[in-house]
Amino acid sequence: MKITLSVIKADIGSYVGHNKVHPELINIAKRELEKAEKKNEIIDYFVFACGDDLELLMSHKKPVENPKIHGLAWNIFTSCTKKAKEMKLYGAGQDMLKDTFSGNVKGMGPGVAEISFEERPSEPVVILAADKTSPGAWNIPLFRTFADPFTNPGLIISPVMNEGFTFEVQDVVENKSIKLKCPDEMYELLAFVGTPGRYVIKSITRNHDGLICAVTSTTRLSLIAGKYIGKDDPVCIVRAQHDLPDIGEITEPYAFPYLVEGWNRGSHTGPLMPVSLEDAMPTRFDGPPRVVALGFIVSNGNLIGPLDLFKDVSFDRARERANEIADYMRMHGPFQPHRLPEHDMEYTSMPQIMKKLKDRWGKI
Repeated sequence: MKITLSVIKADIGSYVGHNKVHPELINIAKRELEKAEKKNEIIDYFVFACGDDLELLMSHKKPVENPKIHGLAWNIFTSCTKKAKEMKLYGAGQDMLKDTFSGNVKGMGPGVAEISFEERPSEPVVILAADKTSPGAWNIPLFRTFADPFTNPGLIISPVMNEGFTFEVQDVVENKSIKLKCPDEMYELLAFVGTPGRYVIKSITRNHDGLICAVTSTTRLSLIAGKYIGKDDPVCIVRAQHDLPDIGEITEPYAFPYLVEGWNRGSHTGPLMPVSLEDAMPTRFDGPPRVVALGFIVSNGNLIGPLDLFKDVSFDRARERANEIADYMRMHGPFQPHRLPEHDMEYTSMPQIMKKLKDRWGKI
């Protein structure tokens, strides 16, 4: 029996600023998904939040991009938006870019990562969600987990993983994709994914047999809306164990708080801090950017868990380093590299400033 996991998320309002999903919105989502479970529309679900993003995890027997599943998520976000507006929450309905559902949430604002597979004898998965950053935030950890033997010794030890993995990379600007096989095309892969604002890892498959291993959301809200309305705050699903990276090889890259785009007003560079669910509330300069990791066992479609993987004290040092890096970056104020280059900034007043002062520029 094929099982599909769907993670669909949206920022539909938060309190006090871009900080935290209100408990009432989480309760609305839980009630609606409980109804769907009782009607056998889904097998199981889990609702959580990372920062100001409401995350819906659903397991079901339908294929990916199924209109009923996407419609269910859309209706939940619509109900939550209505409540958020009643409560005057900040950014109510921010990610809802369309008025009418058209069968699929892709291109409508919410982010989505979906994976369909036949369950193995044991099916561990890790659900990752990030706040105050962009889809390219997964490039470094996914590369290190699936292509770097210094992070994943299984690439050397396991005969199956030793054959490597194939990465699907999307160009989110020109809306096209390419598949690159590692380790053969590792350098070509790095040439692209080292520019995470444009080239994003979408999925990963195992070379040995084509097994699907990981999927991400790649929505760029500013490209859909034509203006800044909020950061993309991506989600990711990674399968684990049994000739796939183990849990430690999936979480290890986050022990290094690498720099990502986003943070305050979506226009700054900051460290990605691994945190527990209870600490996924970015308030310092609307950050630093946060990431949570939840571990589940999928058993006949039922979700056993979650295990809050970054709650481990071994990530305390990463959090300390992230705060140190945040201090250093903040000292740059409005200067690069803290502030993003003009073409990468989500908020910018430069066009208005240039228009205002155009007559005051003189030739050198």
